[in-house]
Amino acid sequence: LLFRVGDFYETFGEDAVEMSKILGIILTNRSNGSSKIELAGFPYHSLNTHLPKLVKAGKRVAICDQLEDAKQTKKIVKRGVTELITPGIALNDEVLDKTKNNFLASVFFGKTNGLAFLDISTGEFFVSEGSLADLQKLINSFSPSEILYPKSHRSIIREKIPGDFYFYPIEDWIFDKKYCDDKLTEQFSVRSLKGFGIDHMYEGLISAGVIMHYLNHNKQNKLNHISSIKRIENDDFVWMDKFTIRNLELLYSLNENGISLLDVLNKTCTPMGARRLRKWILFPLKDPKEINNRIEIVDFFIKESATLKDVINLLKGIGDLDRMAGKISTLKISPRELNKFKDSLVLASSLKNLLSKSKSNKIILELFNNYYDCSQLIEKLMINLNEDAPVLLSKGNVIKSGVNNELDSYRDLATSSERILDEIKEREISRTGISSLKISYNNVFGYYLEVRNTHKDKVPVDWIRKQTLVNAERYITEELKELEAKIINAKEKISILESDIYYKLINSISSSLNHIQANSNIVSIIDCLSCFAIISTN
Repeated sequence: LLFRVGDFYETFGEDAVEMSKILGIILTNRSNGSSKIELAGFPYHSLNTHLPKLVKAGKRVAICDQLEDAKQTKKIVKRGVTELITPGIALNDEVLDKTKNNFLASVFFGKTNGLAFLDISTGEFFVSEGSLADLQKLINSFSPSEILYPKSHRSIIREKIPGDFYFYPIEDWIFDKKYCDDKLTEQFSVRSLKGFGIDHMYEGLISAGVIMHYLNHNKQNKLNHISSIKRIENDDFVWMDKFTIRNLELLYSLNENGISLLDVLNKTCTPMGARRLRKWILFPLKDPKEINNRIEIVDFFIKESATLKDVINLLKGIGDLDRMAGKISTLKISPRELNKFKDSLVLASSLKNLLSKSKSNKIILELFNNYYDCSQLIEKLMINLNEDAPVLLSKGNVIKSGVNNELDSYRDLATSSERILDEIKEREISRTGISSLKISYNNVFGYYLEVRNTHKDKVPVDWIRKQTLVNAERYITEELKELEAKIINAKEKISILESDIYYKLINSISSSLNHIQANSNIVSIIDCLSCFAIISTN
């Protein structure tokens, strides 16, 4: 439990002992009568540095934050758990590997065996049913970071699913068909799951529903990017067990400093392409038509080398659209990332225009028939967002001038205040003859006038003395106090308005996320096949 206390996240007791070992930070203690309580903490702004280390150590982390502004209350600030991060539920870039999916899995053992996988960072959701051997093969291929299972199977789960996996038990009553159906229909805003082609499944749907329950239970409620679920067809792919994957050195070499098949093939330009390539290697196609479609596109790129070069240049600038969509849905995207998202949409549209020309390959044209036009979304982001927006929303200068009149007026006040302060200083120098007069600011009594001792006999009677130093004295005036109140109010209003406009902008994008994911899917296919063309040519 990371408990927010002022500018720090603190841990207590056993948590403090464990965290100090994992992070290598100092363990302290506080005496309370006859007992001693261990303490360990770090500054709140270091959360993104330390959180990945805790999650990678296999820890479940609950973040308990302040739920109200400390300035608005004279009592103890209300706190509550705002987020729970586990190995299978992570959105933090430092926790995730951009070339790999981070799957959360759920298993249910019935007449047949149900299995579901979800990557919360990309929104990819899969469901399957089959024998225990089928289930084991899929788990070895997907390599989930966390596996949910019925609590009653605690003593035998490692026999059923051997391997070095992180398991988490779920109460048996959750594995109820109606409850799980309701969880899924609620998530997808549908009355029936028939449209996904999975309504006939029983154990599989229970597994998928348990994942949605787990996310909601762990404070993950903003999940618009999880908009569909796909069935893994047993007949579409060659299914391999872990020994085959290992012995063929598909992902990792058996020898130190050796080269795997993935190492040879991965010349992809985008994170989505890298993740798709990994899936293609682990799930080889069996359908000759699908295989030949891929080969035709590779052949086209080899023959059209100038087009291939242009495609590669565009792909290199496209960011991780899937994970940025996940951050938009969960309201965790930073202003700078939102600009990268916009730039990536622009480049993806240029890719579509390049490959939709009449001389392009028929299969590529069919692929781009399903591409959604994002020009309105791009325009909205261009109108609202500053091109040099910072990483942190709190740093300000995120929203462009001209978007909101009230915001502009407060910004004018904040910027003109510097000029007004200079005018006051020059006027008072002229009035008093104190040539070395300075106007400064501190957190104790705000703006003040500082006078060296050699000039203190020239101080007017309307100045109020606030502090005496060794070589100087500090004063305030009514005029300075009034200006200070306006400046502080303006800065607070700017922060509130920018935050409000920014989150409204993000929420307005949420309805387009399924279109973004569909476009990202096309981009990742082009990335993989252009990569094959480059390797073939070389």
